[in-house]
Amino acid sequence: MTIIHVREQGAVVRRDAERIEVTVTEKPAGRKKVLLSEPIHTVEQVNLYGNVQVTTQAMALLFAHDIETIFLSLGGRYRGHALVNGSRFARLRHQQLRISGEERASLAIASQIVLAKVQGQRQLLEALAAQSVGALPAQLTHAAHGIEQMQRELRRANTLDELRGFEGKSAAYYFGVLRQLLDATWGFNGRAFYPPPDPFNALLSFGYALLQKDITATIQQVGLDPYLGCLHTVEYGRPSLVLDLMEEFRPRIVDWAALDLILAGKVKPSDFTFTNRPERPVEIGEKLLPVVIAAYESRCDDLILHTPSHSQNQLRRCFELQARIYARVVSGERERYEGV
Repeated sequence: MTIIHVREQGAVVRRDAERIEVTVTEKPAGRKKVLLSEPIHTVEQVNLYGNVQVTTQAMALLFAHDIETIFLSLGGRYRGHALVNGSRFARLRHQQLRISGEERASLAIASQIVLAKVQGQRQLLEALAAQSVGALPAQLTHAAHGIEQMQRELRRANTLDELRGFEGKSAAYYFGVLRQLLDATWGFNGRAFYPPPDPFNALLSFGYALLQKDITATIQQVGLDPYLGCLHTVEYGRPSLVLDLMEEFRPRIVDWAALDLILAGKVKPSDFTFTNRPERPVEIGEKLLPVVIAAYESRCDDLILHTPSHSQNQLRRCFELQARIYARVVSGERERYEGV
């Protein structure tokens, strides 16, 4: 199946019989140039970045095949999506609302999500230690051991605030040693956002935006409410469940792909755009954008052992598997949530 990313500014997504076609008007001749033509039965998702238009006929075709269209800013920030229908899962969402309001039930789910996240962080550091030389492996191993200690501690958390505290301590070990792993030219002094102040943070934020739109699409498909989570507090406009279910995939997909790009020399700080604008000091420019998207998509296609099902699955497929496990816990069909 094909996931379409349309980044060409001024492009138009059209319908050509039973195909999705992306065109752009060439200047000064005014001729229409076809950038992509894909049979509708092979399309899984359409992502539109910035100033990209989509015709009514194309939307009708996408709706007819239940294909989600996702709208993002040019920089990758999630704006919204188009679905055929709203939720048809009123009973599930009612049960989800109940769980979200119960501290003990929320803690039981949230602790498993955080446990899976820090496990992913530890595994990534251990993999990096095995590949490194010099003094760095010892530093990576030390950080991995610190995270392992947090794994033991968080199992004893009695409140969501305690759990978030252990998660924060794990993040300190994790990003602290990643700072030592990166060359000084990356300017990385720890995880920071709103806005990202350096190229590595910009890389992570863009990757997390891609992950957010995929998790959002999956949650809508399963029928859950993206705004009712357990780990992240419920606030106006915050997609708490999306942020919850993203957590265990952050180190396994985005962090992994970003570090692979950097350590393999596929991207360097000079590839980024430095704007001198305080609201957005560092950007992933048009030249780098397709490289980062390709790395993200490639990692999503990798196979892992999905712990709950004891089977090999693509990471992308695990989005849905985890969302459905969450739904079964909420509906009472499964006793507890289990991380990927």
